[in-house]
Amino acid sequence: MADLLGIAAKWQSRWKKAGIFSAKETKGRKKFYCLEMYPYPSSTLHMGHLRNYSIGDALARYKRMNGFNVLYPMGYDAFGLPAENAAIKNKSDPEKWTLDNIEFIKKQQKDMGLSYDWSREIASCYPEYYKWNQWIFLKFLEKGLAYKKKAPVNWCHECRTVLANEQVSQGKCWRCGTDAEQKELEQWFFRITDYAEELLRGIDALVGWPERVKTMQRNWIGRSTGTTVFFKIRGSGETISTFTTRVDTIYGITAMVFSAEHPLVAELAKGTAYEEKVRAFISETRQRSVIDRTAEGKEKNGVFIGRCCINPINNEEIPLYVADYALYDYGTGIVMCVPAHDHRDFAFAKKYGIPIRVVIAPDSKGIDAEKMAHAYVDRGVLVNSGQFSGMDNNDAIAGITRHLEKTKQGKKTVNYRLRDWLISRQRYWGTPIPIIYCKKCGTVPVPYSDLPVELPKDVKFTGSGNPLATSKKFAGVKCPKCKGNARRETDTMDTFVDSSWYFLRYCSPKDAKMPFDKSKTAYWMPVDQYVGGIEHAIMHLLYARFFTKALRDLKLLKISEPFSRLLCQGMVLKDGAKMSKSLGNVVDPSLIISKYGPDTARLFIMFSALPEKELEWSDQGVLGIHKFLNRVYGFVKGSKNISFSKISSAGLAGKDRLVSTKTQRAIAKVTGHMENFEFSLAIGTIMDFTNFLSKQKDASAPVLGNAIKSLLLLLSPFAPHIAEELWEQKGLKGLACSAVWPVQDKKLVFEEAEAADKINENIRKDIMEVIKLTGISNPALIKIFVSASWKYDFFRKLRKVMEKTRDFKDVLAAVMDNAHKEEIARIVQKTMKKPIATKNVLSQKQEISALEESKKAFEEEFGAKMEIIRADDSGEQKAKQALPGKVAILIEKS
Repeated sequence: MADLLGIAAKWQSRWKKAGIFSAKETKGRKKFYCLEMYPYPSSTLHMGHLRNYSIGDALARYKRMNGFNVLYPMGYDAFGLPAENAAIKNKSDPEKWTLDNIEFIKKQQKDMGLSYDWSREIASCYPEYYKWNQWIFLKFLEKGLAYKKKAPVNWCHECRTVLANEQVSQGKCWRCGTDAEQKELEQWFFRITDYAEELLRGIDALVGWPERVKTMQRNWIGRSTGTTVFFKIRGSGETISTFTTRVDTIYGITAMVFSAEHPLVAELAKGTAYEEKVRAFISETRQRSVIDRTAEGKEKNGVFIGRCCINPINNEEIPLYVADYALYDYGTGIVMCVPAHDHRDFAFAKKYGIPIRVVIAPDSKGIDAEKMAHAYVDRGVLVNSGQFSGMDNNDAIAGITRHLEKTKQGKKTVNYRLRDWLISRQRYWGTPIPIIYCKKCGTVPVPYSDLPVELPKDVKFTGSGNPLATSKKFAGVKCPKCKGNARRETDTMDTFVDSSWYFLRYCSPKDAKMPFDKSKTAYWMPVDQYVGGIEHAIMHLLYARFFTKALRDLKLLKISEPFSRLLCQGMVLKDGAKMSKSLGNVVDPSLIISKYGPDTARLFIMFSALPEKELEWSDQGVLGIHKFLNRVYGFVKGSKNISFSKISSAGLAGKDRLVSTKTQRAIAKVTGHMENFEFSLAIGTIMDFTNFLSKQKDASAPVLGNAIKSLLLLLSPFAPHIAEELWEQKGLKGLACSAVWPVQDKKLVFEEAEAADKINENIRKDIMEVIKLTGISNPALIKIFVSASWKYDFFRKLRKVMEKTRDFKDVLAAVMDNAHKEEIARIVQKTMKKPIATKNVLSQKQEISALEESKKAFEEEFGAKMEIIRADDSGEQKAKQALPGKVAILIEKS
């Protein structure tokens, strides 16, 4: 049995010493940038990581062997709340906690033998990295892409921090699952909405991305075309606006509804009899999650705010309400309440006695509003709609919009669900926002020369509030402009900022003058293959696309999209559930590697399922792979009298032709599977090829030697350590992982050898089936009847005719031969129903030769004498059943 762990250690040391995985920018040579989403260093790796890295490493190794300059780096998404929470819980330094975890994870990755260029390692918690977060922030600020405003934000009281919209899932914090609340705070934003249309249009060009991910991004950006309508507040000069895709219902508005987060609500209610009631309602509503407020069937609640506005289409007064089902994140945060034609509005109106006016009906007769049990939401014609009555409601949308534009009371508008990216976080372990506040000078950017603004050490982790605010040394600072006393911004950046451009830093990780070298990114970018989880389909990928476009507009990049191809690997399951510590079904990669070696773990995880599918962990499966690798080791090591001299088609015969053909077929199949990311199928082909080779004792030394060499090269991306060890043992030059990937040589493919092998394989199965059916356990004689010679030409002719027509009469007429009239009619009739034996490439002579070559093996296997008989020479009725490539069999017992 091979010492797979010892072999792994040996070759990891050799590879490191040789420095063969260092990426180089060689002009004129094709490049391949392979990248996995860099991990958050929370204690140890799990099997999901192992799957991610095994996929990326196999691809990187394959591309190197195909002559590419490969950039395959690794780093760590090192900022984030878990480190800070650990510091609070354990009274430790989050930096030490993070760096200790990085070292442990790095050891696991190195134990796996991953072919990273470790000279390019980065970690986002290093000042030399987050300095450039701050530099990019300042560039965005100059361009108007970074700004600060007071706004309602999502707040997690458990994590004690602000959450971006994308970090709220079903009303809960994406990290801890606590209900998100609403607060109004001064926050920093990135103006991602400036790129909403380009981000949406660019999705169609992402041909190498999964459709599921592209759909998720389209839905999140949420483009909709509608109308913005302006409403004057009665008794004041103020105007409010709403966005609607259903301006055809404008005559049916009987109320306007504000979201509880809208800043105008409290102002409008001020001084009215409803002021206190409105304030209490706003406070209560903001404590509830969005999901709770907008759930289907949930009772709709609201309060009249004591004011009215004027409908611009008919000058009617409309009461203003604040309601829990209106959302500030959509449109303007104010919605038209059209009870007759919206289910939520209908329920709201019924509860608060708001009038219901029908403006769309199935026909011009209309609908009696008093008899309505629910809203009418189908297509129809406009009624009670002034000059637009009688129009199809869909056609009326354009007409009403033109009217509002003409009177300057509305305009056609494109709206997006996407909102600007809130980057402020009230925590310590992140990139400090490089801003200083001065009473005299206002908001002052930190000068570029003063970057990085480093995290201080004198902070207190109490679990309450922002630890940065406890550092007097950090918060107190001199104004860069007037030199007077000022205070530093204590918010840090959302950690998604770190991961929105890290792939660019890998191109020149040691650059001290710029975040990345333009000439290096021009060579390496975009990333050719990105591998990571579907959970990052929206936030990370959308932000990375935004950063790439914004940096392009800053003249720092020439590309518009960061990732050409994306693979989202499936989850690793155990006992039918996702591996998790809470379920107690986690398998530690380190234990598997230490017991079976890294090649076993890697090969199992890639063989068990296609990359994008879920993978069910199996201890038996791991054991099976371990046994397979030992079989490979034993077979190759034990192969004697082989050579690696060049072979040519002219000198091959018999078994050599079959071994040569199987080798070339394996090369073509594995290569095709690699290109299509069908790693499990590629490994399955390698297994079949190994099993075949292990039985070829009669092959010549050069043919078997070249087959074994090809086997090791095909195995190398998946099980690189054992492939390297056997490469050396067989005296092959250089390193297997640096060798050239084999290319199929069609001159070494012999279809007749393949066909002969297939015939022999089928005969073996047929003999076993006949023995089973007849009950003859110890046959004395096995007669093999080879098809009559006339049938070979007949079937070639039949095949050509059937390619042109499938009409029975036409086919029969074209192939009929009076000498075999009845048999031909029977064969054609049967073949028309189910094609049989029409693609045999062997002649009768070649078929008999193949059988003669295998005769001895068959006799030994079945313990019986074998006779090979031409049907032309036999009077046996059985002989007539023989067809080209499909012999007839007769077994006689002693």
